[in-house]
Amino acid sequence: MSDTSFVARELVAERAAPVRSTGFVGFVQTRLLNSPTNILLTVISLLLLWFTIAPTVKFLLIDAVWQGQDRTACLPENVGHAVGACWPFVQAKFTQFIYGFYPESERWRVNLTFLLGALLLLPLLIPRLPAKSVNAGLFFLAFPVVAFFLLYGGGINGFGINWATDFLSTVAVHITDVGRRLRGIGLLSDIAVIGYPLTLIGDGVVAFGDGLQLVALPFEWLRNEGVNHGKPVWFELTTTAIIVSLLMFLLNGHFRSGWRALANSISVFAGIAVVIALLRLDRGGLPIVDTRLWGGLLVTLVVSITGIVTSMPVGIALALGRRSTIPLIRLFSIAFIEFWRGVPLITVLFFATYMLPLFLPGNFTVDGLVRALIGIALFAGAYNAEVIRGGLQAIPRGQAEAASALGLSWWKTTRLVVMPQALRHVIPGLVNSFIALLKDTSLVSIVALFDLLGQLRAAFADPNWSTPTTLFTGFAFTGIMYFVMCFGISRYSLFVEHRLNVHRRS
Repeated sequence: MSDTSFVARELVAERAAPVRSTGFVGFVQTRLLNSPTNILLTVISLLLLWFTIAPTVKFLLIDAVWQGQDRTACLPENVGHAVGACWPFVQAKFTQFIYGFYPESERWRVNLTFLLGALLLLPLLIPRLPAKSVNAGLFFLAFPVVAFFLLYGGGINGFGINWATDFLSTVAVHITDVGRRLRGIGLLSDIAVIGYPLTLIGDGVVAFGDGLQLVALPFEWLRNEGVNHGKPVWFELTTTAIIVSLLMFLLNGHFRSGWRALANSISVFAGIAVVIALLRLDRGGLPIVDTRLWGGLLVTLVVSITGIVTSMPVGIALALGRRSTIPLIRLFSIAFIEFWRGVPLITVLFFATYMLPLFLPGNFTVDGLVRALIGIALFAGAYNAEVIRGGLQAIPRGQAEAASALGLSWWKTTRLVVMPQALRHVIPGLVNSFIALLKDTSLVSIVALFDLLGQLRAAFADPNWSTPTTLFTGFAFTGIMYFVMCFGISRYSLFVEHRLNVHRRS
């Protein structure tokens, strides 16, 4: 007879149904109300949201005034209830917030610059679109030049040849002057051991300066020929295009493989010719609008975008320099980074605006906005350098060793193997620096450059809109604009990070 003791003689008691873990009800049960501590935290969070979001919505939307011509529309005694945001103030000052004191008749230039920037930036942000190298060249190289002549105005007196002539002549004059000074010091010295070498060095420097003058002679002749023809800009553009295109053709394999480089060079100069013709740069260009009239969102975007774009190559160069095996380069990079990181941005802006002109020659001036842009680019570059250096340290040595074993040079190894991986690691840190730089542009107000926040403070001085809620309305409006820009940058960085780290997802 078989043993049946393993057979159950009674039914097992029914177990409770599993807790629902999907949907809104499941989320509340498993995440918010699953323990006494979480219940307490949920109640406190709801109270905080109620006491912060509810008054904000009431102020911005429910009790807000939406139409009006002056301050009387936003006074409680005229409305009949407590007044929230005074949006007619924002409507009246909106153009000032965007353009500053830019002449109204010329504001189409600002709108066109914004449109061109958006049309060139959006294809760069969409990964699937083709021709990224051409698009990047247009945005990072061509667009800044076009934007300068659109926003600032003015024209050009020459192209290439005129600039080379002025540069070579100026450098030659300064080098010759230094050589003569050294030779004079050597001749006046009573110590032969010091005087004779200084005299020889001075003679050599003078000879080098005279040689540069001889090099400048052909360029000066070409410039004079352009003036004699009556159209120096087009003459110099054509001459420069011929010289550069032939050099590109010869350096890239001439008849065997240089046709592509020749076509690219001709296309670039054709595009330059179109820009010169459309903006009338050969006839004085558009009317000049001084940067002291710029303001609002225009200054905020110019300062932040220029700082972000220019600080990246500075940061990469300093990060590589700090890891260099050459002591001089490494020490210079360390000193540069530590100096700029140890100085507040306000001090940098003050130095660039008020102290830098004291160190320049008397006949050489730099625009105030340009000085602030240079200071911000160097300041942000020092911070980006440390972020990028952290990414470089995260790359195993085997990556560079494997590239070296394949025969790649140091430059190709860094450009194709090490740097792309390092930048992928530090995307959150770089974006954090970019967002901080975007918000720090408000500091340019202390050097008489009125960005978005500066224009807001200037608008408060208008007595026609002096109400109890005008101040809070203005800061709420600018806060929303800054939040939209910063949140957009943050979300796009998460998209890029998620896309580039697809190999790490299981």
